Amino acid sequence: MELNILVLPGDGIGGEVTTEAVRVLRHVAARWGHRLTISGGLLGGAAIHATGTPFPERTAQAAAAADATLMGAVGLPEFDNAPPDQRPEKGLLGIRQALGVYANLRPVRAYASQVESSPLKNHLVEGTDMIIVRELTGGIYYGTPRGITENGAETRAVNTMTYTRAEIERVARMAFHLAGQRRKKVTSVDKSNVLENSQLWRRVVVEVAKDFPDVELDHLLVDNCAMQLILNPRRFDVVLTENMFGDILSDEGAVLAGSIGMLPSASIGDQRPSGAWVGLYEPVHGSAPDIAGQNKANPLGAIGSVGAMLLYSFGLKEEAAAVDGAIETVLKSGNVTADLRPSGTPATTEQVGAAVCAAIG
Repeated sequence: MELNILVLPGDGIGGEVTTEAVRVLRHVAARWGHRLTISGGLLGGAAIHATGTPFPERTAQAAAAADATLMGAVGLPEFDNAPPDQRPEKGLLGIRQALGVYANLRPVRAYASQVESSPLKNHLVEGTDMIIVRELTGGIYYGTPRGITENGAETRAVNTMTYTRAEIERVARMAFHLAGQRRKKVTSVDKSNVLENSQLWRRVVVEVAKDFPDVELDHLLVDNCAMQLILNPRRFDVVLTENMFGDILSDEGAVLAGSIGMLPSASIGDQRPSGAWVGLYEPVHGSAPDIAGQNKANPLGAIGSVGAMLLYSFGLKEEAAAVDGAIETVLKSGNVTADLRPSGTPATTEQVGAAVCAAIG
């Protein structure tokens, strides 16, 4: 199979973790006989330094031409006080919108070998296995009007949360489709007791549920969901929510997995004529500039994102399962980075990538 992949390392540790993810991708391609073409590009702070913009037109064109895009992380402290449109994160929002990837899938799994890595008690974490489906191109991050109007003591900031029925329906269908392949339960998260936006969200999700009679639907207010993710994470199968709520709740999943470096993600758009999904794949961690260049970063989130790419953008189930199985094997071996190994000698970023390749065989 032809695999045409764009790699955007981004900032900080992004280059290190994507290097190991590409190593695994090359290993998989060689073992299963796929033809792999890798191209590179700039996004985030690195793009600002080189071109003056966080999302250069050349990157937009390359992403549109690629079969799938693998990203590292964006963000650097030097831009913390810059205006929103001049920050690295603007590039991330831009590429999501340009590709039309509207559903962010974040699997959260508590591996048995890593239960001790979570700060929560073992009996709470054990058996956790969920996917958080976050709507990605609507809501308060994209709504207008927005901005700050300077007027002395009356200075006002405005952000607008807005959703259409169509935006809610398409991401809800994605969640129900995934649940039908898992344990057949969707938990929809909103704030419908106070937000009209959430009232429409709940109404549309209920309507979509009628087309999936074998999938159970329940609803949670976002504050209660945040609590239940810690108190009873095993109750969740597929969690469906809007953009901002999903941004917050999905990072809470790092507590369950033991480290935010463990969490992959897949941002999915419409299907191409071939049947493959348009996809943007990235670990959910940040750029961690404090450890950049030290060979300490956990690459498993980026490697897991490659597994998701093989599954969703190329339909390569066997290859994706091999990557996921290799990650579990490496975790059991204890050959992991410092974030997962508080005592003893941790593995380096490169050693973990090599170990995953060896476990694939």
